[in-house]
Amino acid sequence: MSVFAHTDFSSHQQVVFCHDPASGLKAIIAIHDRTLGPACGGCRMWAYASEDEAIADALRLSQGMTYKNALAGNPLGGGKAVIWGDPAQDKTSALLRAFGKAVNRLGGRYITAEDVGMRVADMEIVRSQTRHVIGLNSSPAASGNPAPWTARGVAAGIRAALDYRFGSANPQGRTIAIQGLGQVGMALAAELHRQGARLVVADIDPRRLTQAQEQFAAQVVDSTEIHRHPADVFAPCALGGVVTAERTPHLGAAIIAGSANNQLATPEVAALLHQRGILYAPDYVINAGGVINAAGEARGQYDPSSVMRRVDAIGETLTRLFRRADHEHQPTDVIARAMAEDILTRARLENAA
Repeated sequence: MSVFAHTDFSSHQQVVFCHDPASGLKAIIAIHDRTLGPACGGCRMWAYASEDEAIADALRLSQGMTYKNALAGNPLGGGKAVIWGDPAQDKTSALLRAFGKAVNRLGGRYITAEDVGMRVADMEIVRSQTRHVIGLNSSPAASGNPAPWTARGVAAGIRAALDYRFGSANPQGRTIAIQGLGQVGMALAAELHRQGARLVVADIDPRRLTQAQEQFAAQVVDSTEIHRHPADVFAPCALGGVVTAERTPHLGAAIIAGSANNQLATPEVAALLHQRGILYAPDYVINAGGVINAAGEARGQYDPSSVMRRVDAIGETLTRLFRRADHEHQPTDVIARAMAEDILTRARLENAA
């Protein structure tokens, strides 16, 4: 399928296919919009079933980053990179260096960072070939692993959603179902357990499940069934596309609020959630803590106290969004997109003046 004719192509400014036969690198870098600044978004490494699946992920994720940075108030545009390969088997130093060279050839139009299948240590290797990397441990303005900040923002968003739906932001005694116990999911589980929530968890790694049982007294359920479990909040924290039209009638939670990108399988799902009265915290709003943290590093002025205030303010942004959605009788995802597009339109007019 042509990129321009792809269903997920949305006025992307640049899509680059990168191949290095020596290292086996097959990567796609999608730059969606640079109105607010250089395109910024993580690099995901995944064993995609097909090239089209990899393209779709890059296109959707990069557009989400445009909206995420706009609504977070970051002077950054939206971009994303995906590497087609199994991170457990195909990731090598040579491949990471080749990816770094590909990023560098873009001359700063795209800034990369870690995402699924990548670690801070991997980004350090990428950094050996380009300065257009954030989320590091070694640079003068290093911000480190963004996962704890993403988890902090999701926790703030969950409190805002609980307050809006139930009249109290306190997670004490609330049942929260977390799908995915990676770096963000596990950090979120720890924070919610500390605040007194009852946790239901699912993950493909039995070691993580054992850890959650032992440390948080979590109830373990099957990954394919957790969306059905009765809960106050369903928090998707693994890969996207888990909230489908087929699953929507069977959702067991009153709120969907998690860290995964592209949680809705299709845009139409937002209307189905709205019809059912399920409060959805749009993923590119609630999971912005990591990129808020990294934005300071991108500017070369990292201030942890400022980052903390801005990440905690994610809850306030969501509350405004929920109120507007109710006032306009629209799905929250529709309103979030409208809010982001308003920011971009104003910036374009200012840039043209």
